Amino acid sequence: MTELVPLGKPTAPVVSKDPRTDLMGMSLDDLSVYVESLGEKPFRAKQLFKWIYGKRVDDFDAMTNVSKVLRARLKEIARISRLEERVVQASRDGTKKFLWGLEDGLQVESVLIPEERRMTLCISTQVGCPIDCDFCVTGKGGYTRNLTKSEILGQIVGATLHCPEDQPLTNIVLMGMGEPLLNLDNVVETMDTAMDEDGLSLSHRKITLSTVGLIPQMKELGKRSRINLAVSLHGTTEEQRTQVMPINRKYSLEDLIQALTEYPLPPRKMVTIEYILLAGVNDSVDDAHRLAKLLRPVRSKVNLIPYNNNPFTEYKRPADRDIVAFQEALMSHGVHTVVRLNRGNDIDAACGQLGGYEQKRPKRERA
Repeated sequence: MTELVPLGKPTAPVVSKDPRTDLMGMSLDDLSVYVESLGEKPFRAKQLFKWIYGKRVDDFDAMTNVSKVLRARLKEIARISRLEERVVQASRDGTKKFLWGLEDGLQVESVLIPEERRMTLCISTQVGCPIDCDFCVTGKGGYTRNLTKSEILGQIVGATLHCPEDQPLTNIVLMGMGEPLLNLDNVVETMDTAMDEDGLSLSHRKITLSTVGLIPQMKELGKRSRINLAVSLHGTTEEQRTQVMPINRKYSLEDLIQALTEYPLPPRKMVTIEYILLAGVNDSVDDAHRLAKLLRPVRSKVNLIPYNNNPFTEYKRPADRDIVAFQEALMSHGVHTVVRLNRGNDIDAACGQLGGYEQKRPKRERA
């Protein structure tokens, strides 16, 4: 398995060909330091913050309440970057998948999912993924680096431009490419910006981080952020989970369940347990009963995710009758359980399919 990036260890900085200071990704505190370095009053930082995130403006001339002198100076020394929109695919069900180009030539994907009462964006936090779950396409392409704050927020800002006026972005899930907890500092700071009322103005109840269960980083997240936690389990015994998720050798199922019982949850919040159903691997009724027993001490709900077939693994989606039987067995124990709808499968935008573009590239193009 690829070596994990330790908590707090930075990856190599992304070097831009544009020498101007990029304001995208800066927090309000960052902007305050920046404008004061220019000899400006602190209130200018809040003005810029609102324009960049609240109004999604990247043109300094459009910032009408900022002085003309400052606007002219910013045009010379600063910029507000945007991700390159390389490909936008539309699914039959209305889902959109974005392939974003990064300044160093790499690329990541995110997915916009419209529903009747919400608009959800699934974003990436790394280029590739070092976790190497056996069923996941993303990990097959390996891992390159963490995304910067500007690249994480850039996915959100870019995708909002595709939201209809009567259906704005309501939810963010950090469930795209990568393990969010291996980019913890950038993730926490960007989600703070997303929750700021002058920023993207999203509630902490509408943001969910999905992790394979990196226990030390998970504990740190609980101290630093109020966003929702989702944990990928995908197995009901140590042997079974290790088969599909090698990370289980480092953080065992037993230790993970204990950590979840201790996770600081505000009133009315629950941990979401994600469980991908793999035909003939972890989808038996006995597995469902074991899962219910494991989760007894955890304030949780279960998202069942029937596997999304793809050409990069040999795992298969269970038959519908087996999915229903698994759900009914869980519910017989009083476990709150839903089966996640398969969205965007026709454009490889479903759970576990992001990053497939790397597998499809001709070998001669690989680094």
